[in-house]
Amino acid sequence: MDKFPAFLLLPFLCFFHSLFLSDADVTGNSSDPGLTLSAESLCAQLIEPNGYFCTEHTVQTKDGYLLALQRVSSRSGDLKVQQGHPVLLQHGLFMAGDAWFLDSTEQSLGFILADQGFDVWVGNVRGTRWSHGHISLLDTDKEFWEWSWQELALYDLAEMLHYIHAITSSKIFIVGHSQGTIMSLAALTQPDIVEMVEAAALLSPISYLEHVSAPLVLRMVAMHLDQMVLALGLHQLNFRSDVLVNLVDSLCDDHVDCTDFLSSITGQNCCFNKTRMNFYLEYEPHPSSVKNLRHLFQMIRQGTFSQYDYGILKNLLIYGQFKPPAFDLNSIPKSLPMWMSFGGNDALADATDVQRTLEELSSKPELLYLDNYGHIDFLLSIQANRDIYDHMIGFFRSLEKSSSY
Repeated sequence: MDKFPAFLLLPFLCFFHSLFLSDADVTGNSSDPGLTLSAESLCAQLIEPNGYFCTEHTVQTKDGYLLALQRVSSRSGDLKVQQGHPVLLQHGLFMAGDAWFLDSTEQSLGFILADQGFDVWVGNVRGTRWSHGHISLLDTDKEFWEWSWQELALYDLAEMLHYIHAITSSKIFIVGHSQGTIMSLAALTQPDIVEMVEAAALLSPISYLEHVSAPLVLRMVAMHLDQMVLALGLHQLNFRSDVLVNLVDSLCDDHVDCTDFLSSITGQNCCFNKTRMNFYLEYEPHPSSVKNLRHLFQMIRQGTFSQYDYGILKNLLIYGQFKPPAFDLNSIPKSLPMWMSFGGNDALADATDVQRTLEELSSKPELLYLDNYGHIDFLLSIQANRDIYDHMIGFFRSLEKSSSY
């Protein structure tokens, strides 16, 4: 069997979406205690070179992680007098805020929203390149990686929303992709979080993963890749390391055809620009935790949208019950406007699982179904502006008009 090329790991990471941490973070003397300056920042590397105004902010979570937020306005705008509605962009697993700026200014959602006059905020969860570590833990500590998407939803996303709400005195539009939608849906079940949100737009929405059909993903679940990685003594997932590249490579045997590695992970993507792969790899992948992967695999194996399952005894100790509590989608307020877009070729956010999510919500989200779209297309399609983003912006504009009356 031929060894698969390392550059093809990017599509894999877009789902389970090396170690990259900036070493040049310098706290500025701004009157805003969350404002930071850095020569190695996302603003400096991807956003400002395209002519957009951008500032860096730092948010501390309740459990001590230091997260990066970027605030972006159009090339003709001024952040000091930003008038547009705040929008928070929440990336997927093994990605970070750069995911919204990887294509041209006419194709990347972060640039498009800024040019439309929105007050764009870009989230970066714990452990990613742009965030700033922890107040006491090092990223080499096992404890640094003791989290899953549950903490990303209830701590990281919550604190980013609190920060933006405090700065703007406005409720916030949330946009999520892939794991960013898992985080959003879980967070929106919490009354103290949802009260800060004006509306949610979800790309490849996921709360259930029971019907994942991607063959290589199913192979990894069946072989308990999460437990294999733990057995190697790893707690951080670094898919640039030889150990993990070889481990995934071993799964591409007679049981799974990895000739088309992209499709074996995400489904067939209609509009993903593969010629830009080398550029994408200048920024991706970002690290995540083994515990996070285990939580995702629990969702696939158990068909649940629940908190992390520690096993019966530890569940009793932590939750006071044998099984972890479920996130109750029905508790998301019926009054919260929601918009979702999903695809017929998405082997991760399967239409059957999306339908289950819709059935459990008390509201009736606006839907955009694209039969030929796969999982990556919703983020990196060269046609996404016309196919998806125009519809999303129309949804936001309709809410702005209704609130002005």
